[in-house]
Amino acid sequence: MRQHYGAAATLVGQLGSGRVRRATKIWRPHLSQRLIRSWWLLALCGVLDALISALYLVRANAEGQSTYHVLRRTILYLGSLTLAAGVCTLAAGVWSGRRQNSWLLILNGLACSALGAIFTFWTGPLAFRTVALLIVVMALSIGAYEFGISRASHRVSQEWLLGAVAVASVGFALAFLAFIFRWINLDPAAPAQSLNWLGAYFAFSAICMLVLILPRPAFRNPAIS
Repeated sequence: MRQHYGAAATLVGQLGSGRVRRATKIWRPHLSQRLIRSWWLLALCGVLDALISALYLVRANAEGQSTYHVLRRTILYLGSLTLAAGVCTLAAGVWSGRRQNSWLLILNGLACSALGAIFTFWTGPLAFRTVALLIVVMALSIGAYEFGISRASHRVSQEWLLGAVAVASVGFALAFLAFIFRWINLDPAAPAQSLNWLGAYFAFSAICMLVLILPRPAFRNPAIS
């Protein structure tokens, strides 16, 4: 009993002196530190997303009618780039380990890979609602992942940046959800509207990936210091 009382008194003393708080801050695993190993995958994914966005926007603002072969070749390019971006994100999530919210990064990669596979291998008619559904999954998963990292950040500027990106990602998810339930109607005779929305999202997705590889503060491990 005396030993238990003595341990409790020691713990209370450490709480009063702030030692436990400092120890917790030192030992607390920072979620973004596990991304250091896979930063190059996220950077590559960001570059691919930027290329995808550029293709969508160029296609949306192209003048005149394109032939079937040109459209099909463009879709294949988009599919290949989207599939590659999804595989990179999926690999980054798996490489980051199974702790915390890495499954959200994996979910984002799976949705992106599915979208790329549809564009690459599907030759039948494709409804925009199917594409919008996958974009909703991608936006919600990366938004939740960014929010989780912002909660673990100890820098106010990084916390606000990650939180703002997370909120914007939820906004994109709500917009594409509105397309699915037809709360917002897109003109079928004007495909440029859909292409502009897809281009805008993938440009934002590139920003999300680049934000994830921003330098983070390192935490000292007392066991090796």
